[in-house]
Amino acid sequence: MITSIFRLISLKVRKLRGADWLIVLAGFVFVLFGLAAIYSVDLSRGAELFNIKKQLFAIVAAGILAFFVATSNYKLLRNYSLILYIFGVVILVAVLFFGTTVRGARGWFVFDLVSVQPVEYMKLVLILSLASYFSQRARPLFGLRECLESALISFVPIVLTLLQPDFGSALILAGIWFCFTLFAGMRFRFIASLTGIFSVLFLFSWKFLFAAYQKARILTFFNPTFDPLGQGYNVSQAIIAIGAGGWFGRGLGFGSQSQLKFLPESQNDFIFAVIAEELGLLGVILVLGAFALLFLRFAFIIRTSRDNFSAFLVIGIASTFFLQILVNIGMNLGLFPVTGIGLPLVSYGGSSAALFLILLGIVQSIVIHEKRS
Repeated sequence: MITSIFRLISLKVRKLRGADWLIVLAGFVFVLFGLAAIYSVDLSRGAELFNIKKQLFAIVAAGILAFFVATSNYKLLRNYSLILYIFGVVILVAVLFFGTTVRGARGWFVFDLVSVQPVEYMKLVLILSLASYFSQRARPLFGLRECLESALISFVPIVLTLLQPDFGSALILAGIWFCFTLFAGMRFRFIASLTGIFSVLFLFSWKFLFAAYQKARILTFFNPTFDPLGQGYNVSQAIIAIGAGGWFGRGLGFGSQSQLKFLPESQNDFIFAVIAEELGLLGVILVLGAFALLFLRFAFIIRTSRDNFSAFLVIGIASTFFLQILVNIGMNLGLFPVTGIGLPLVSYGGSSAALFLILLGIVQSIVIHEKRS
């Protein structure tokens, strides 16, 4: 039994020879900077480094899972996409009744020291479901029917996420679907129609779904002086932290905004501001450079993919990375409302770390199988 296990692991390790090591390098940079920033924030709290230990454990566990995903056949995911989707919808419904409220949203299952956010799993499932759907209905077949059918696939988890209410995650789910439709060949008139539908949904959500703090965040986005000591305070402190970093930063553990607790949620929403303040422009360039490298590899893999499913799978994964990076850095700079979206593999959070490491594992599986074939 033990010999068989070692033989299986040895076989999988040999498969890694065909992996894209530039993607591995980019992922390592994200994790390294994230752990450094979380460690710095933990120092300011005088605790026993609880968050950094918890995050490190999540990274290791998710990394092992990503290793097995990378060395497995990713095409099997297509066969189980419907079952995985149904399970994702079920747990999104379950969390509305049995979940724990965290930061105003009932979107977590808490088991002692372990917290699980089902919407992170739903992002993965939505990518798989839409990749499977669009791989059979890309140009020139894409039309109104395909637009409505794919919208329905996305609509169910989006509504369930809004009911938590978690506007930020719902926005990411909607953005994933929109990116898929653009690459599938959605026409301009559909885009115009969707803009109108989104406006109506936004007004409905504002009236019946958004919590008071979410409305305050949106109002603060359009008018930063709306709540200078409340929601506007967070963004103001983030901008101060980013500007104070200079070229080389104040040093890890020496950022005044994060260490003196002026910057709220510094290990989650505003971890980019912590990196900018303590590691300076140099740290920011390294993180953004790693993201740029990642997207260049994504583009290359999409261009060289031998089948539509592989291409759309990487498109969905790249879209998820891009949307979360855009929203997180945008809200740190005051360009977007604060929505609770973390920076991939950098912000604190085991569920998010597991999601993005598994996504990178799927990409590696595609690369390995493309090279072998």
